[in-house]
Amino acid sequence: MADTKREIERKYEATDATRLPDLGRAAGVGRVVPRGRTELDAVYYDTADLRLAADALTLRRRTGGSDAGWHLKFPVATGIRDEIHEPLADTLPRPLAALLRSRVRHAELAPVVRLLSSRDVHHLLAADGTLLAEVSVDTVLAERLAGEGSGTTATWTEIEVELADDGDPAFLDAVEKRLRKAGVRPAESASKLARALAETGPVRQGKRPERDEPRTTGDHVLVYVRKQIRAIVDLDPAVRRDLPDSVHRMRVATRRLRSAFKTYGKVLDREVTDPVGAELKWLAAELGVDRDQEVLDDRLSSRIEALPGPLTLGPVRGRLRAWSAARRTGSRRRIIDVLDGKRYLALLDTLDALAADPPLRPAASRNPDKALPRALLKDYGRLATRIGHALDQPPGPERDTAMHEARKAAKRARYAGEAARCALGGPAKRFAERMKAVQTVLGDHQDSVVAREALRTLGIQAHAAGESAFTWGLLYGQEEAAADARERELPEVWARASAPVLRADLGHR
Repeated sequence: MADTKREIERKYEATDATRLPDLGRAAGVGRVVPRGRTELDAVYYDTADLRLAADALTLRRRTGGSDAGWHLKFPVATGIRDEIHEPLADTLPRPLAALLRSRVRHAELAPVVRLLSSRDVHHLLAADGTLLAEVSVDTVLAERLAGEGSGTTATWTEIEVELADDGDPAFLDAVEKRLRKAGVRPAESASKLARALAETGPVRQGKRPERDEPRTTGDHVLVYVRKQIRAIVDLDPAVRRDLPDSVHRMRVATRRLRSAFKTYGKVLDREVTDPVGAELKWLAAELGVDRDQEVLDDRLSSRIEALPGPLTLGPVRGRLRAWSAARRTGSRRRIIDVLDGKRYLALLDTLDALAADPPLRPAASRNPDKALPRALLKDYGRLATRIGHALDQPPGPERDTAMHEARKAAKRARYAGEAARCALGGPAKRFAERMKAVQTVLGDHQDSVVAREALRTLGIQAHAAGESAFTWGLLYGQEEAAADARERELPEVWARASAPVLRADLGHR
């Protein structure tokens, strides 16, 4: 099992004129303890086109120091990274290779930079001896090992201040205040690797041109599409690490992408995108196995916990746990198998190809002020038809089904508004918010439908086992009441979402 550490640090330039000042005078520091000098030898790996560096990921094999081994770092926020450590080995450990698969795929990882660092370490301690931060002064020799500039070297000295585990990030401000007073300034590069690549690479004439601002309808749609593709790739390692909400977020990205293909079928050729959408639907279904059960478990558990003790008859909690466990078909292992499979990797390749060479139709060149509102209003019309049909149905299974279909249409309309927000601004934002409100009501109604099916099954099982089914029936009644409340709420929510001014604003900005 790989070790994971949250690394919170700041980097600073060090020159002959600005060396490490006395940090014992920084607020909160009781004393500074020198810890000696360490020699570090790190080789950084990447693909030939530097895919990891492009996403601010670093993969290295380092010897020397107390944490020799393989290190993979994922950016979390400015100055914050998650460092995943595996023991020293000659080849890349499989757990780290898996975390990189969505980015590397079929490419080869090879050494790109070697960094030799002479590290002088100091510990900043509180008055009671608690470690506050580790300060390192690193003298670095970087050598380019591959690509343009191979054999080129660069040297520099930098200061790193790394917060102790469970430390207060505000303490770094106190240290920085002392450093700045001594003339020490923050480093321009976010990491040693970034600086090494910049200083050992070929000299570029002028700045790299920035991507043009989106102008046409196609430009705006592609910004949204590429953002969702990027999200799927970025969330892959988070899903593998089982980080909170990662599966849900990845599933949402697949749904947003599918919705964009359908909504903007006059922009992107559906003969090309429909097969891709089918594969995205497959992926969402695989990701949803565990998520749907988790949502249902949380709903039923909260219902049980809210009941007064005298109304909880029989081994209710135990039966729910057993039923839930039986429905979980090794879903965690299944998800990893899907992410390691050829079908998923082929989908990622297809998405990359689509983003690089999009199947644009003639409407893609049109003015977004006209084309995007038309697409939103078409989705709105689809939703309005389904809402009307649902409200016309008598209470019961037919209405439940109609409301579920309306929910899917509301979600598509909401995503369409979100995709158009960059071009249409406030009107698209308000449209998406109102569609989301409709989706929320319909979603809670559908959750109640699913919960009632589960409660009926649990009641039958309890009765067959000789247990009281009273509590399950009581919960079933609560879910019926919840569904009825959502049905009564829907007309008012829909009236706000269907206000003519909301649609008129889409064409008047």
